[in-house]
Amino acid sequence: MTRDDLTVLKNRFSTYCKSFYVSDPEDQKNISLKEEHTFHVCKNIVEIAVGLSLNDEKIFLAESIALFHDIGRFPQYTQYKTFRDSVSVNHGLLGAETLIEEKMLQDLSSNEQEIIVKSVKFHNAFSISKTMTKEIVFFLKLIRDADKLDIWRVFLGYYESPDEMKASAVGLGLPDLPEYSEEVVSCIFRKKIVSLSMLKTLNDFKLLQLSWIFDLNFEPTFRLLHGRDYINRLTAHLPQTAKINSISVFLHDYVKAKILSYS
Repeated sequence: MTRDDLTVLKNRFSTYCKSFYVSDPEDQKNISLKEEHTFHVCKNIVEIAVGLSLNDEKIFLAESIALFHDIGRFPQYTQYKTFRDSVSVNHGLLGAETLIEEKMLQDLSSNEQEIIVKSVKFHNAFSISKTMTKEIVFFLKLIRDADKLDIWRVFLGYYESPDEMKASAVGLGLPDLPEYSEEVVSCIFRKKIVSLSMLKTLNDFKLLQLSWIFDLNFEPTFRLLHGRDYINRLTAHLPQTAKINSISVFLHDYVKAKILSYS
């Protein structure tokens, strides 16, 4: 893939996004949220790719995956008025279908098309299937890392904003209670990703987001996570208990150990 190929793809993405612009302020806020998220994920994936010393061709391919990873969000929101896959549609699958139907990738090689489509289709899967090629798995890990880094930014903005400024489609509708579930806490101390089925409160969802740290794949990602202080910023929005403090220390130690392991 060349820089010119990427430029063409960026223009197609921009045109596609604009086709979903609406006059309703709340709907437009949610559409704009995903468009802005896409641009941040593109920056993240380039930073990770450069940190891994990938060549230009692979960096352009990685950025194209980031560009399209959430393209399914636009028709999803337009039809269902939500970003919750569980009550609407799998946005990864819808994104892959959209890329094919809209012929977004028609100028690329068949191998590049396959990598992009499968990376978009499975970027939001709970785990990566072992049946895919090493090349696709590598790019899937890149987009999953880059995506998580920006989802943390998005939700921190949501938690820190007054109600009138919040994008309505971001919340999961969980009760904002002071409790959190011991099952979720136990999952983190076992270095496991928390399942959506475990969630009972908004605090559980915040802990789920912290558990994503155990699904990161690359040294540059851990450095970006550390540099952006996401652990401290997220735990600041949880009850300030001894258990939450222990989780924070546990996660900090895990990240530091991962960074050292790459040295």
